[in-house]
Amino acid sequence: MRAQKTTASGLLRTFACGATLMIGAASPAAAAGDINVIASIKPVHSLVASVMAGVGKPTLIVEGAGSPHTYALKPSQAQALEQADVVFWIGHEIETFLEKPVETLGKKARVVELMDTEGLIKLKMREGGAFEAHAHDDHDDHDEKAAGAKKDDDHDHDHDHDDHADAKHDDHDDHDHKKKKKAGHDDHGHDDHAHHGGEDAHIWLDPANAKILVGKIAATLSAADAKNAATYKKNAAALSSRLDGLVAKVQATVKPVQDRGFIVFHDAYHYFEDRFGLEAAGAISVNPEVLPGAARVAEIKAKVKELGATCVFSEPQFEPKLVTVVTEGTNAKSGVLDPLGASIDNGPELYFTLIESLGRSFSECLASAS
Repeated sequence: MRAQKTTASGLLRTFACGATLMIGAASPAAAAGDINVIASIKPVHSLVASVMAGVGKPTLIVEGAGSPHTYALKPSQAQALEQADVVFWIGHEIETFLEKPVETLGKKARVVELMDTEGLIKLKMREGGAFEAHAHDDHDDHDEKAAGAKKDDDHDHDHDHDDHADAKHDDHDDHDHKKKKKAGHDDHGHDDHAHHGGEDAHIWLDPANAKILVGKIAATLSAADAKNAATYKKNAAALSSRLDGLVAKVQATVKPVQDRGFIVFHDAYHYFEDRFGLEAAGAISVNPEVLPGAARVAEIKAKVKELGATCVFSEPQFEPKLVTVVTEGTNAKSGVLDPLGASIDNGPELYFTLIESLGRSFSECLASAS
């Protein structure tokens, strides 16, 4: 009998140890499925999370109101990159802090630079007039007159910023996207992708681009995790349909204010504007890592008065006092635009909330100042 009791207790101990091991195996890695996925910024994370629904959850690097332009990678995040199977990021122009880590830490991972995705609509960086050359670090020394002379050559639109009030947006939905698509892609290889030919990297702010990214994300995940490929494909199809509905919703929101001028903190919204028939008259600072000097601020302030800009928008990631300085003594209102979703909860719904919020911010500020 004693031998039987000992055997029974031994079995119980064996079961308990096995249960402990099972619980341990079901922690982060298992909870996230059989694939360990990392996304750089919140909008990318949201799209990846939607595609992974029912399989697992990706890990986000830049949380909250952090800016990818100035972010510093944490040791725990560097370790997570070492263990990643797939890493999604926009590219060198946005997440500069990831340039070296993805090359040295994520060696075994599939590192996907989404800026290189085939089929994206790509727009050039805006220069001239109130948009200074993006390569300039000294905002006080640039020659605006010379830049202004190049404006029509550097800008993808057929109309001048100064004629913004007279621009017709009725046929803006056509965008001449085929021309932009052909000119924007495959002009560079991975060896020189640090510059992307002067292209604007805020690609996620056009939901049409988001659809292309979703396809890339689903294909990458399917290749890395073949047993869940059917789920990824199904989720991607549903997400693409929702993105079509998002475009229609935001178009209706901004349509009444499409002809009104505004100034942005930094030139991050070209894709959103181009998709929805809006157009910024200028930016306070093209490079968000370099604060503009007094001469640049004075220039923008004069531009606000000259164009009768209705709104000047700040961002939660950067110093808002500049907007107060620029709008002082003018009739312009101030608003807030958030291209990253700083205050929005992480997850599949973030991308939709982000784009809808941008539409409302434009609509409310521009309408209130009419």
